[in-house]
Amino acid sequence: MGRFESKVVLITGAGSGLGRAAALQVAKEGAALSLVDINAGALEDTKEEVLAAAPETDILLLEANVADESAVERYVSETVGKFGKIDSFFNNAGIEGKQNLTEDFTVDEFNKVVTINLNGVFYGMKHVLKVMKNQGFGSIVNTASVGGIRGVGNQSGYAASKHGVVGLTRNSGVEYGQFGVSVKAIAPGAIMTPMVEGSLRQIGGDNWQEVGKEFVSVNPMKRFGKPEEVGYLVAFLLSTQADFINAAVVPIDGGQSYKY
Repeated sequence: MGRFESKVVLITGAGSGLGRAAALQVAKEGAALSLVDINAGALEDTKEEVLAAAPETDILLLEANVADESAVERYVSETVGKFGKIDSFFNNAGIEGKQNLTEDFTVDEFNKVVTINLNGVFYGMKHVLKVMKNQGFGSIVNTASVGGIRGVGNQSGYAASKHGVVGLTRNSGVEYGQFGVSVKAIAPGAIMTPMVEGSLRQIGGDNWQEVGKEFVSVNPMKRFGKPEEVGYLVAFLLSTQADFINAAVVPIDGGQSYKY
């Protein structure tokens, strides 16, 4: 039996990247899945991959904008309505936003990134924590970033939002540990996802792969991480094996956070 037999795992940003990788991993270990994304087509693609790897998986697909609290409340209530509980929540949806010096960021662009990356995480925590408190158990993993524990040039909106995710994680872990709920975050570095590729294309255009080589040169391991490597970590942190890891932020960045 896998670590997630009879468990229900809710994942946002499940249509690609880290969300899809985590969905695949926990499904292989027996989880029932509630998958949320703003892109319905991408959700269908994730479902196909999951069923190819774990054909018996019970999957609920929910199209929702995490920046809309009413949509968040709906995806939580529909998950509980179908499965009766939420054992684990990977609060993952986010965007990178534009690459600009702080002085060149427009207010609209800054607000867009913060609304999705920070408010969306807060809305998810607010409504899932209610469920988990009433259950008396549960695990939440938020997606922060290396940009949430150090500065990242030309990404003020992203860094501000991810620093906020770190603060929310630590605060909620302190608040909800007494109710049997653990809250932690991952801080990925250079992981080759569609979002990261889009960011590199924004900088380098057709030469984005050369920009990518420079991007990982600050990483002691000199390579991009793989989404499945993050999926393994998330699966562990969502499992009951990691219940005593609380109010913590776990880097997965090849050592980038610790390099001077």
